[in-house]
Amino acid sequence: MFKNCSKDMRIAFIIIMTLIAVPQLFAQTYLVDKVVARVGGENILLSEVEDEYAYMVASKAKINGDAKCEILKNLIAQKLIVYQAKLDSVEVTEEEVESQLNFRFESILRQMNGDEAFFEDYYGATIGEMKERFREDQRQKLLAERMQSKLIDNVTITPAEVIEFYNGIPKDSLPYLSSEVELGEIVVTPEVNETEKKLALDLANELKERISKGEDFAGLATKYSEDTESAKRGGDLGFAKRGIYVPEFEAAVFTLQPNEVSDVVETEFGFHIIQLMERKGNSVRARHILISPDITQADRDLANQKLDSIRVLISSDSLSFEQAVKKYSLKTLPSYSNNGKMKNPNTGNNYFETKDLDPDTYFAIDKLAIGSLSKVIEFKDLKGDKMYRLLKLQSKSKPHQANLKQDYDKISYYAKESKKSQYFNTWIEDKMKKAYIDVDLLYMDCNNLSKWIHTTE
Repeated sequence: MFKNCSKDMRIAFIIIMTLIAVPQLFAQTYLVDKVVARVGGENILLSEVEDEYAYMVASKAKINGDAKCEILKNLIAQKLIVYQAKLDSVEVTEEEVESQLNFRFESILRQMNGDEAFFEDYYGATIGEMKERFREDQRQKLLAERMQSKLIDNVTITPAEVIEFYNGIPKDSLPYLSSEVELGEIVVTPEVNETEKKLALDLANELKERISKGEDFAGLATKYSEDTESAKRGGDLGFAKRGIYVPEFEAAVFTLQPNEVSDVVETEFGFHIIQLMERKGNSVRARHILISPDITQADRDLANQKLDSIRVLISSDSLSFEQAVKKYSLKTLPSYSNNGKMKNPNTGNNYFETKDLDPDTYFAIDKLAIGSLSKVIEFKDLKGDKMYRLLKLQSKSKPHQANLKQDYDKISYYAKESKKSQYFNTWIEDKMKKAYIDVDLLYMDCNNLSKWIHTTE
């Protein structure tokens, strides 16, 4: 958006490789792998450079003749951040590493329609074996991210710096901003009726009884559990520490002994049967079977009608919008603690460009006057469950060229990001001048590395 800021950010932040991004990369083998650079106590392998280069090729990124030199420079910077993180005692837990590995490999499996046999045939390794292969890479990625956050999270920006940043942008380079809206929302979810709830509980009790009589827990989880991702692993949730699970689940799992199976546990997600597989300190590895009550169309109709009734109360001034949010809206949404105002996940503020709105939202508010309410909208959450939303158009701007009066918050955001970038760049260059960096002769012709290839006494 702001050209000089974008340029700063491109050259400043070290792009940490996204693991498992393109399957073809990891089918590669290297007849001879070797250390091609050392940064403090960290090594960089030839395979790391080649994997990243292969990713660029597969992504159809623009590649110049010095691409591998640039890749190695970025890897040196990444290793330097990891080295500094270790010196500063920055830590990541095994649970965090495991969670990220699970997320990444589950993403790959989804692309393969959940076919683990195809996965193993394609990679020549099981999911477990692949996770172990990339475990240390994932740990270093998390360390680098945490160290980077530690360095820049406390960077602040003053009004004078915002003005200076704005004035530094050539007038003909100021972006033309499309219309933006500020939206309030009240969201309700359909409630399960008692008949469906009883059916789900009866099935959960039946499965618990079958497990007690010796049936295989993993097999039943694969067949019946409605937590589809863990069901692919026989219900295995991996390791988790206290505070990860919802209270009812956590209270049950942390009281179990290894291999013990819980009674049926009810949470907001449904009914669980839990088995403790392993305990390590304050962490547990468990598996579960989740049986969720079905939401019927009648349940959805009731939720829709309820929200429409709330709309009538607000429109007749019997209830303010903010009061309705606190009384009726879904408490887990960011908007609930923001007086109903929706937060833009990309910017962190309350404003959305109209061109970025999903079609249902756009057409619901397009003709509204400021302060007016939309009709009830049906939408799906990230899990695909249907929910109902009432929108209020809080404000709407006309398309215009960026200026401090109308767009101070936006300009302040980019000014701060630019300052973070500059701070981080300076830190990296300073550390590179002082660090022990040794590069293999294979890359000694890289001009972009020459000023950093030296040792300190």
